[in-house]
Amino acid sequence: MTLLDKHGVRLTVDDAIATVTLANAAKRNAQSPAMWRALAEAGSLLPGNVRIVVLRGEGKSFSAGLDRQAFTPEGFDGEPSFLDLARGSDEALDATIAEYQEAFTWWRRNDLVSIAAVQGHAIGAGFQLALACDLRVAAEDAQFAMRETSLGLVPDLTGTHPLVGLVGYARALEICATGRFVHAAEAERIGLANLVVPGAELDAAVADLAAALTAAPRDAVIETKALLAGAMDRTYEEQRRAERAAQARRLRDLAGVGD
Repeated sequence: MTLLDKHGVRLTVDDAIATVTLANAAKRNAQSPAMWRALAEAGSLLPGNVRIVVLRGEGKSFSAGLDRQAFTPEGFDGEPSFLDLARGSDEALDATIAEYQEAFTWWRRNDLVSIAAVQGHAIGAGFQLALACDLRVAAEDAQFAMRETSLGLVPDLTGTHPLVGLVGYARALEICATGRFVHAAEAERIGLANLVVPGAELDAAVADLAAALTAAPRDAVIETKALLAGAMDRTYEEQRRAERAAQARRLRDLAGVGD
């Protein structure tokens, strides 16, 4: 069932698994403000029974990053150019960037597990969109790069927090400041990719992972995800208490006993 198909974003749902497809292969799925709004809308349209969201890109590349048209004086039709935004007030610029970030924030909701299926290039905004997901399965030709610094910018689409969490501060700084490519084998070795497979096997590998993730009871997965997502912000003792509270909820639920 197709719930959304506009601005290079297509959302389809098959029972508990939703697929969000970047569908502008002719431009290597380059991103624009209209695409970001569509991605944010996709998150709001998910039916309540969806447990897994797969993010994929059509064509040879997952996403080549921000469409360079954003940096031209004319920008996109019906959109302020980035040059116009830079001339506005600090408050207006902050609000606009916050709106753009909404496309990247919902993928880690506790009631979902999101998987990015990455082939070819995942550059800049494309890299950050892959980082927005919980898990990444990469084809052997995948190449990740944070190219914002080469444009005199910084990564601002929520990618810095998960990147540091995955690879640590020093490696994240090196990847971002140099803008170099991280190829699939290295991505798997340093924890950026959960799995690397031949390109022809990417869809099957993602389907297998989605099936494995839906095998356990949904509430147990939700509680476990919440525990893990908050672990680094808690002390050891706080995490122990959080584990006890979560387990108590699960045991009462299984026993049919209210809180």
